[in-house]
Amino acid sequence: MSAPSPILSPSTAVLRALFSRRIAILDGAMGTMIQDRNLTEAQFRGDRFKDHPSDLRGNNDLLSLTQPAVIEEIHAAYFESGADLVETNTFNSTSISQADYKMESLVPELNLAAAKLARRAADRSAVKLGRPCFVAGALGPTNRTASMSPDVNRPDFRAVTFDTLVAAYLEQARALAAGGVDALIVETIFDTLNAKAALFALEQLFDETGVRLPVMISVTITDASGRTLSGQTVGAFFNSIRHARPFSVGINCALGGAQMRPYLEELAGIADCFVSCYPNAGLPNAFGGYDESPADMAKVLGDFAAQGWLNMVGGCCGSTPAHITAIAEAVRPFPARSIPDLTPSMQLSGLEALNVA
Repeated sequence: MSAPSPILSPSTAVLRALFSRRIAILDGAMGTMIQDRNLTEAQFRGDRFKDHPSDLRGNNDLLSLTQPAVIEEIHAAYFESGADLVETNTFNSTSISQADYKMESLVPELNLAAAKLARRAADRSAVKLGRPCFVAGALGPTNRTASMSPDVNRPDFRAVTFDTLVAAYLEQARALAAGGVDALIVETIFDTLNAKAALFALEQLFDETGVRLPVMISVTITDASGRTLSGQTVGAFFNSIRHARPFSVGINCALGGAQMRPYLEELAGIADCFVSCYPNAGLPNAFGGYDESPADMAKVLGDFAAQGWLNMVGGCCGSTPAHITAIAEAVRPFPARSIPDLTPSMQLSGLEALNVA
């Protein structure tokens, strides 16, 4: 006898109603806010890790353990700025990414602590602001790619396997779910095979718990080619992950909003789910910073909203609470995108989409 299908989480209906009623607001960059604090190596380490053998400055996810007040304050600032959802401080909280700091064993604790911090900030902000506040558990892309070789002299080599990615994502997702997140977001996807491993892990989690959380998916278009790092167009990518029944699909990072325009327009026309967009504050400058002001971002994203392309919007690298406030104001006059009623067809994917009518 087969196991019963997972039930939908209570957050699913609430978020679905929000995304249908108006354009939901996601938070901005966590890294930008942490960098503004100019934390020292000693502050990253705290007392607990003062003797750790590796440098830890730059391991932003560790701050959920060593500087929890900083992380909770950042979440609260984004809710104050108008965000409906904040992402957990877990972009690099997999065993694969934490191996750079020799902290693989901390992964369950990192994710659980980060989820609880975000949950507490959301619950406190909901009381203070008089509106619902939500938490999305963030699963980043890792620093490995499963579909390409990092060595030009060994095209057959892979730095990570699918099974290793699945195990890493499942470990992360279990802790995020235990910490009380309302949704899970697989984001900054540059390699579709990595994303498929994450989605496979989430299905395992839902089977284990018996509860299905909303799954948000966000891809990165790396340059003006309009493709992911692993070579897929937006249409091919969507066909590749549609089987996961995403709550939402969108584009984030790598580009500023203006550069995302044609790819978001395409996605909004083909996705039979909600659509999101959270670009960088422009393209990086010569110093690695981001120059788009809140007004700059708001103008571009307000136009996207006017075109009817958005169900959720926010900011990625370089964005701040001021950016989120401006974006929220810019999109407020416009209704949320309506999910199109598409004729069923065979939809296949390689590097490009193949849709058979």
